[in-house]
Amino acid sequence: MGVDFTGLEDSPLFKGFDAADLKALEDVFSYKEMDAGKTVFIENMQGEYLYLIKQGTIRISKMLAEGDEEVLVVLGPSDVFGEMAIIDGAQRSVTARVAEDAVLLCLAKTEFEKLSSLDPALSLKFAINIIRLFSERIRASQSTHSDMLLDALGRRD
Repeated sequence: MGVDFTGLEDSPLFKGFDAADLKALEDVFSYKEMDAGKTVFIENMQGEYLYLIKQGTIRISKMLAEGDEEVLVVLGPSDVFGEMAIIDGAQRSVTARVAEDAVLLCLAKTEFEKLSSLDPALSLKFAINIIRLFSERIRASQSTHSDMLLDALGRRD
């Protein structure tokens, strides 16, 4: 018996998926329960998993000088993080810590690669959703950086 996606069907990860698509993914994902304060992964750690939050909250932060961290965003149910790990397996660019007890659905890079061999059409749909999600985050980040620059230059109305 695989994971239960109930309540997560509207996640951007599953955009355009039907019930059969979700059923096919049940055995590819695994569960991970984590207590508040635990670390999911740290910046510069090798990326191996994509995470989908079923319950709880995750704080995403960036390391600063002298061991301090800047919180970038707090994610909740249906949110996805660590998605690029299944695409490129590169080092993590941020740290993810559990803010409130969490249940995470995890997809290992190796499982995604197996899915790609067994069901190329489904894995392509999944990869396209990851790319969409990543693109949205880049656009939002660029907008935030532009706003900060305009504020610093005193050029905002």
